[in-house]
Formats: sequence, C-alpha cells, structure tokens
Amino acid sequence: MEDIEKQIQEIVDRETRAWDTQDVELLLSIFHEDMVWPWPEKSTDHDPTKWVMVLGRFNYDRWKDFYTMFFEQYRLVHNHRGTIKITVSDQRDAAVAVVDVDTLWVDKKTGEENHWKGRTSKVYSLIGSEWKMTMHTGVLQY
Repeated sequence: MEDIEKQIQEIVDRETRAWDTQDVELLLSIFHEDMVWPWPEKSTDHDPTKWVMVLGRFNYDRWKDFYTMFFEQYRLVHNHRGTIKITVSDQRDAAVAVVDVDTLWVDKKTGEENHWKGRTSKVYSLIGSEWKMTMHTGVLQY
C-alpha cells in the first residue's frame, strides 16, 4: 500500500505544482476522461443539493480553455496544501486523498478575491498502470 500512497501523493503534488505555476497542461495530465468536479457554491454548503457542475464531464479542450482563461484572469497570492490522509482500496485499484487547501486568487482587473479554503476529497482510479483522478469535491470547511 505504501507504494500506491506515494503514487497518489505524487499526483497531489503535481496538481499543486500546476496551480503554483499556472501550467494548464500539467493540471490536465491528472484527470481521467470521465472526471467530474462538483463544486459547492460556498465552502459551508455541505449539502450536495447545493453543489454545481461548472465544467461538466472532462473534456480536454473545454477544460484547457477554461483554465487558460482562469489563469489569465487571476493572480495567485498563495497556495498552501497539505495531505491529511490517503486511503487505498483493498483491491489496490482505487484511492482517495483528503487534502486541506488554502488557495487565494485575486482578479487582476477588479481586485476581487477568489479564496478556496477548506478540505477536499480527491478520488483516483487505477487505469491500466496509471492513476487518474476521477472525481474531486470542491473545497468545504469542516
């Protein structure tokens, strides 16, 4: 299990590097083609009936355009992330990483803050010999 946990941590770290460097290609490299990303409108919206689906199912071109525009619009102030726990299935083909996030973006034109602060769950599946993220909850404060 320890080897799988290291592989999952590498993906978490790769995602962090992608946000830090605003590298769209690196960010997209972690997603499975069936990736979905429900997002709470507020970090206190624990009830999933209040969550939204901003991007729909992973589509490389659509998600690339979205994140390219996002990185053009926002300046990263800080991006602090810490892995709390990684759990691997008994079958060794699925895993979840629980990650605390404190990421602050500022709109370059308006100065408005876009603060992601709370806890996420990042879900991965083993596809062939490669781990890919299949689902990720938005940031929630617990």
